[in-house]
Amino acid sequence: MAAADIKRATSSSTGSGKPARRPKKLTGPQKAAVLFLSLGEKRGSALLQQLDDDEIQQMTRAMSGLGSISSETVEQVLTDFVQDITNGAGVVGSFAAAENLLRSLMPGDKVDGILKDIRGPLKERDLWARFNALSENVIANYLKGEHEQTIAAILSNVNTDVAAKVLPILGPEKMHNVVERMIRMEAVPHHMMQQIEESLQADIMNAGAQPTTAEQHQRMADLFNKLDRNAFDNMAPELEEKIPDTFNAIRAKMFTFEDLAKMEAMDLAKIMRGVPGNTLPTALRGATDIARDAFLAALPARSRDMLTEEMETMGAVRRRDVNAAQALMLDYARQLADDDQVRLPFGEDDEDIF
Repeated sequence: MAAADIKRATSSSTGSGKPARRPKKLTGPQKAAVLFLSLGEKRGSALLQQLDDDEIQQMTRAMSGLGSISSETVEQVLTDFVQDITNGAGVVGSFAAAENLLRSLMPGDKVDGILKDIRGPLKERDLWARFNALSENVIANYLKGEHEQTIAAILSNVNTDVAAKVLPILGPEKMHNVVERMIRMEAVPHHMMQQIEESLQADIMNAGAQPTTAEQHQRMADLFNKLDRNAFDNMAPELEEKIPDTFNAIRAKMFTFEDLAKMEAMDLAKIMRGVPGNTLPTALRGATDIARDAFLAALPARSRDMLTEEMETMGAVRRRDVNAAQALMLDYARQLADDDQVRLPFGEDDEDIF
């Protein structure tokens, strides 16, 4: 098994009336971490020596946060690397396992440097999970008394699903100001973030790690995807005027209903077949002509005629119903993509892991 294969895995990444979701796929670094843990300390150390410092640090981060991995998942990872391996065993990735592996082949001071930035965020992860589990009303009521920059720092460190529900509760003016600050935000100075974390720990519960610019743009894109469509449309012109480059970079990462029209016809047809009731005709009533034509072209003639007739006879449709139907189809498309049943037209889903 060549170290080059490990490097390729390390440098890769993956990208509700809703069907049940399968466990989320492992990223490239996580798969490589599973492989190293499966090999054991001695063999894993020998392979690790062939990686450079950046790859070792990336591997360590993945290994430290891996948690329990089922034997079925381990077997699949090993099969991806070596086709003749058919049986695997469960492994547990932990901070201790990653540290022991590193110390078996590196000087202590070098290991300490690699682990320095990893140790803190891992200890705070449980606080993040508890804070994200709070009601959006509880979070919003707490944030209403905070400075807008503090609110932006906190919401930049919570799940986008949570942030998308909290922002509208803050009111239109504050929501606009906070979103603009979130987009402009760079890394918060350590002493300031520590004060925020201590206050949240005392008052509610929270802690956070600072995302990169690319990660922050993706978080904002995910948030905008889940934000009420009218709220986004109302704030978009002002954001585009004030911070055009940053806002357009974020918008380029968004996955909208119109993006579904860029999918392969067979994949698009699979999405249309899987959504319930009148979701499809309702969603298409609010689509652009180009998107609607792409959807119809992916169907057999008889199905296309039936769908066209249904749209013509269903009468007026409220915008919120259209938004809800389109959001459901987007969620279902992401679910199918996570299950490798369809291929999204852009982004991480187009990348090969090995």
